[in-house]
Amino acid sequence: MTARALTPVDLSDAALFTEDRWREPFAQLRGEAPVSWREDSPYGGYWSVVSHQLIQDVELDTATYSSQIGNITIADGVAGSEFPNFIAMDPPRHTEQRRVVAAAFTPSQMQKRERQVRARTKELFDALPVGKTFDWVAEVSIPTTIAMLAIVLDFPWDERMSLRKWSDMASNVSPEVMTEEYSAQFFAEMGVMLARFDALLEARRLEEPADDLLSRMIHSEAMGNLTALERIANIALLIVGGNDTTRNSISGFVEALHRYPDQLARLRADPSLIPNAAQEIIRWQSPVTHMRRTMTRDVELAGQSLKAGEKNVLWYLAANRDETVFGDAERFDVGRENARRHLGFGHGIHRCVGARLAEIQICTVIEEIIERGWRIVPQEAPSRLASPFLHGITAYPVRIEPA
Repeated sequence: MTARALTPVDLSDAALFTEDRWREPFAQLRGEAPVSWREDSPYGGYWSVVSHQLIQDVELDTATYSSQIGNITIADGVAGSEFPNFIAMDPPRHTEQRRVVAAAFTPSQMQKRERQVRARTKELFDALPVGKTFDWVAEVSIPTTIAMLAIVLDFPWDERMSLRKWSDMASNVSPEVMTEEYSAQFFAEMGVMLARFDALLEARRLEEPADDLLSRMIHSEAMGNLTALERIANIALLIVGGNDTTRNSISGFVEALHRYPDQLARLRADPSLIPNAAQEIIRWQSPVTHMRRTMTRDVELAGQSLKAGEKNVLWYLAANRDETVFGDAERFDVGRENARRHLGFGHGIHRCVGARLAEIQICTVIEEIIERGWRIVPQEAPSRLASPFLHGITAYPVRIEPA
């Protein structure tokens, strides 16, 4: 029996990301062991898949690599508990529930959302303190995404910051989530979230079916009679998906321009590059660091023997730096011809259902910066999220200056 290729560094160690030193271990693995095994971690043993092509192969084989068994992150839920949302399902249930949610993200719906995003972003940017130091994450990234999330979910505007709290809790992947103490705190807060959304859902149930997301959910056969735990899990998924990933791309854009200032000049000279720049920042930042699948059977992948029941972690962050796909991959290049090949939104049947809305928000932020003739100048290094799941920036002091 061939010995397993071993992962020399525990890629689940949050210090790799808070200290921004993840590039070298992923590059080494892409070159030497694109599929490797780590026995020792706070989350137990796990396989790592780090190349662009192999991650796509895994994502497309849902019969072998399950989203439903175990969890979609390296952690086994909160203290090992099940968290059954539609992204953590396999066909046919995934297909049925995703179809309900996807209907709220049609082209006509996105035209409406784009108008709302533009209006909200202009209002937000008008209020920014030009020439003074402020936190870009707190004043731009978070308000931009929370506002849109509240609109999509028709959530009470004056309560919208609760969405941030719930999002941060639901997306937390760290050793602390494995404890019973955290589990009690987590489900207590998720119960508060559920009670608030149940009231909104019941109001929709009493009304005629409409085009909004909550109405579609409550009036659908696939999602109209979910259990309490399924409602918690799906609401949490929608909140995290609509908040954290877009938030971190908007924050990452400032860092990317700081490292590659020539790209701002390119965008100013040719604003038609803005949509491509939005794709490129999703690739460059990779706001979702990984997703996990679990083997349903023994299988060979890249010469490695993976066993049924073992965890298989797909490192999107590594795939989006794959030099065989993205030349000079570390560089942020707003004109990159294949930027759309990024795996920042996943691949296959689990590709992010709200990807277009995220793109609209990121594009609009970039457009505002360009149209106003601004440079966003960092005053300190960014503070980074302690997580192997989301590649995030938690604070970023900046100053707006004329370009």
